[in-house]
Amino acid sequence: MKNNRNGQAATLSNDEYSKIRRQIVSEKYKILFALGWYTGERWGALIQLKVSDVYDPSGKPYSEITFRATTRKKDPDGSSATRQVPIHDLLREQLAYYKPDKDSIWLFPGRDFQNHTCWRNVYDILTSAVEKAGLASKGVSTHSTRRSFVTNLHNNGVSLATIKRITGHKDIKSLERYIDIGADQLKGAIATL
Repeated sequence: MKNNRNGQAATLSNDEYSKIRRQIVSEKYKILFALGWYTGERWGALIQLKVSDVYDPSGKPYSEITFRATTRKKDPDGSSATRQVPIHDLLREQLAYYKPDKDSIWLFPGRDFQNHTCWRNVYDILTSAVEKAGLASKGVSTHSTRRSFVTNLHNNGVSLATIKRITGHKDIKSLERYIDIGADQLKGAIATL
């Protein structure tokens, strides 16, 4: 879906995020989309979340979501690290409303409840929602929520060092590829001279 973006997923505006989210029918997948938006984690790790990574034993969301190292993308050296992300207030409200299936340890169980849902399934759901939202030509993919997360933090004045710590990037150079600088930002920068 990365149309004319040189292999880069599109960055979404808040309005585009809302349009896509409205097109997702299942509450389970609305939560998945919100988790991507508010944590910036890759969808491969999102679908592997266990209920215990998000909720305490009483069913209340923790203050942080834990993305276990075993579920995260490996670094070039083959290592990966556990990442904990504070839960945004809007996401906490959605998680408090959402009731995970009691028959599975997975936050997003597959049909058999023994395994988590598959990546292809969530990709198809996102693709359908993007098309229904009229954004198919934009180049939206599962990685769009990660790019949007990083870009939004950057545009809101969060330091690169802080963003790096939140996202789990090993260096600033790899993090900078996620920041989408718009034409208006370029014009604004020149206007400051």
